[in-house]
Amino acid sequence: MRHSLLTDQKLQGMERSALVRHFAGTAGPDLQLTAAITHALDSVEESGLQTHPLDVAEILRGLNVDRQTLIATLLIPAVFARRLTRDQMTQQFGEVVTRLTENVSELVRRRFEAPTGRPEQAERLRRMLLAMVDDVRAVLIKLAFRLQNLRRAAKRDEPDAALLAQETLDVLAPLANRLGIGSLKWEMEDLSLRILEPEAYRAIANGLDANRRAREAYVDTFTRDLQKALETEGVQARVYGRPKHIYSIWRKMQKKQLVLEELTDLRATRVIVDDLSACYTVLGIVHNHWPHLPREFDDYIANPKDNGYQSLHTAVIGPEGKVVEVQIRTRTMHDFAELGVAAHWRYKEGGREDKALNRAIASLRQLLESGEDDQNLLEEFQSEVLHQRVFVLTPRGEVLDLPAGATPLDFAYGVHTEVGHHCRGAKVDGRIVPLTYRLRSGQRVEILTTREGGPSRDWLNPGLGYLQTTRGRNKVRSWFRQQNQEEHLANGRSLLDRECQRLGVSQLDQEDLATRLGYRRPADMLIALGAGDLTTAQVAQKLQVDAAIPIPALRPRRRPVRDGKPAGGGDIHIRGVGGLLTSLANCCNPVPGDPIIGFITRGKGVSVHRRDCVNILRLPEEKHPRLIPVSWGEEAPTQSVDMIVEAQDRPGLLRDISNVFANANVNLLAVQTQTHPVDRSVHMELTAEVESLSQLSGLFDRIQALPNVYSVRRRSTVDRARR
Repeated sequence: MRHSLLTDQKLQGMERSALVRHFAGTAGPDLQLTAAITHALDSVEESGLQTHPLDVAEILRGLNVDRQTLIATLLIPAVFARRLTRDQMTQQFGEVVTRLTENVSELVRRRFEAPTGRPEQAERLRRMLLAMVDDVRAVLIKLAFRLQNLRRAAKRDEPDAALLAQETLDVLAPLANRLGIGSLKWEMEDLSLRILEPEAYRAIANGLDANRRAREAYVDTFTRDLQKALETEGVQARVYGRPKHIYSIWRKMQKKQLVLEELTDLRATRVIVDDLSACYTVLGIVHNHWPHLPREFDDYIANPKDNGYQSLHTAVIGPEGKVVEVQIRTRTMHDFAELGVAAHWRYKEGGREDKALNRAIASLRQLLESGEDDQNLLEEFQSEVLHQRVFVLTPRGEVLDLPAGATPLDFAYGVHTEVGHHCRGAKVDGRIVPLTYRLRSGQRVEILTTREGGPSRDWLNPGLGYLQTTRGRNKVRSWFRQQNQEEHLANGRSLLDRECQRLGVSQLDQEDLATRLGYRRPADMLIALGAGDLTTAQVAQKLQVDAAIPIPALRPRRRPVRDGKPAGGGDIHIRGVGGLLTSLANCCNPVPGDPIIGFITRGKGVSVHRRDCVNILRLPEEKHPRLIPVSWGEEAPTQSVDMIVEAQDRPGLLRDISNVFANANVNLLAVQTQTHPVDRSVHMELTAEVESLSQLSGLFDRIQALPNVYSVRRRSTVDRARR
């Protein structure tokens, strides 16, 4: 094990050209690698990094990583020192290296200390590390930085060394194991033990050293005998003694309450063969020459570990009755066991990713995505994938696991129900954000609360985007259910009246609406609406349904029907008649989903009106026979609708309203706005193409939620008359 700093010895005195040759190997001149080394040497003092990137790059070079990984590692100090902008990086090194460097910078900046004695928090931290990056090589570089930090801390007895070591054992060493990078895992664990338990470390090291010669002599003799037996059977193999790592010895001593002399697996050998069949041939030879211990046999080839590790493990009773552990594997299995993902990652410009890497990452994600014990991880994999979760930190450093798209309000309810009820704002990484902000993995969230008040009904409106989790919505609904029933009834009536007024629905059969929504009485419907169990969006969806033919909520956009042109394509159905000319009346401008009726005109076919149109309601008795039943077809066209917004003037008001339409993918046809010169009140008339009343209701909700907006409604016939 190396505890010295490479830049103090091997690399520091090299010329830059020699460093390039050292890292590039036989690849020849590499201008990008030369530039990266120059940035590393010129920026390291200003970067504030305690670990020299050349040391980290040397560790990674030993793992046989690709050049992009080395370049990204060397660029870290230049990014920290702000000597290199993103555009400069992209221009010099390409987009892939730039993204990888950004990922690494984010991981290196952060500390991921798991609360002591909280294994589920350590597991969430490991999952968060993977979720924060889109390139697993960033995690590999993070592990190399940590290993070099441990080397420095163990050598120099730094004050925060214990915290560093504990975090390594809790979070990073298990992550290295799950990535299959055994060479990093063992050294990180041994260094952490040396820092945390110096006396135990020295006792084991001294104990191993005391009988090291006798043990090594025994293993050498056993190895020669095994090599000879294999050659006799015509098996080509490499056989050598395998050292036991101090941390694994200490763990076994703690687990089994044994002293060093009582351990039976301090003598170990490893056999490396060329192909899979030879593994089992060697196993048979070993068992034929020495008695084996059946309880100590494990076939990780037929049943690989979840991190992809494969090998045969057996233990035999050797000469003098001493137990010897034997591991048997192919060269490929050995490379993966020692180097893990690093052994398989070979990005080539214009080439394909290694299939072995994809299998390793798939295995890793299966392992990380379950909250169960390691033995049950793969059984739980069907639930969700890693990128469908976000992992965010509380101010105390604990990790919360939320669905992708979760907001600070979801986070608040994830912390505690009362925190959610009293939430009034949030800070993400120290910056104030709206409650509809979409959280990203690795961010630290602080909730701002108030002692008074409770949830807002707007939080239950899916169109406004406050809550994405079922837990959060259920907690808000439960809060409203606990309030006074009379208050719910009054609030529900107010919400329904407001919705009907906004959508321009003047005649409403509450009995029919309650039945279609699944309630026995209108009062039950209003109480549910007031309590938050029923949303105005659900009401709007039912309001758009004609008694005869339901209208799909979503359908392709089509050209609007214009006056004097046949509707065609089944846009409007005229009961018992086909092929008639139809047009939409300008007086009420019906929208798909509105209850409608037809009026037979002289020479212009059928004029289609809303059933509550003033002109229809005031139609003379003698013209009633010219009314004809009509209904929207299965694919109603997109139609224009006029609406009115009342607001207080402010900079960006029109831009924000336009953004609502753009984000909803709704075409805004016309905008006319008037601002009162004295009180700065704004009267705005807009025309937009909408597909249904449900979509219109969602637009109204989003506009109503904008700052300084007093009201938004559909323009009525009365508004047109006043105009």
